[in-house]
Amino acid sequence: QVQLVESGGGLVQAGGSLKLSCAASGRRFSPYIMGWFRQAPGKERQFVAAISRAGGYKSYADSVKGRFTISRDNAKNTVSLQMNSLKPEDTAVYYCAADPAGLWEYNRRDTSQYDYWGQGTQVTVSS
Repeated sequence: QVQLVESGGGLVQAGGSLKLSCAASGRRFSPYIMGWFRQAPGKERQFVAAISRAGGYKSYADSVKGRFTISRDNAKNTVSLQMNSLKPEDTAVYYCAADPAGLWEYNRRDTSQYDYWGQGTQVTVSS
């Protein structure tokens, strides 16, 4: 089992920045592909970013490309999401997720690829 705990959410004005963190515990972290997703009220959970096991490959949703950066520290069992130039449409609950067995080539945007999920952290961007 893997436990994921997100932190770093909050209220920020448009144009501001936030850094989300996800701490993993329970099993070895470094073999896992990690992803960030978000879900706004009344909408489906959508892909934000993903990072490969060693951090050499990253993938981003078009809506956040150039503004968000995903990173990981396998020694500390953490994955982070630096969010800059935030927009009101970025408002959502943000979740981190872990895929322990998949290949990077799989569809990283598919929620079913990820076996473990955190409880989420709220990000609210005011206009």
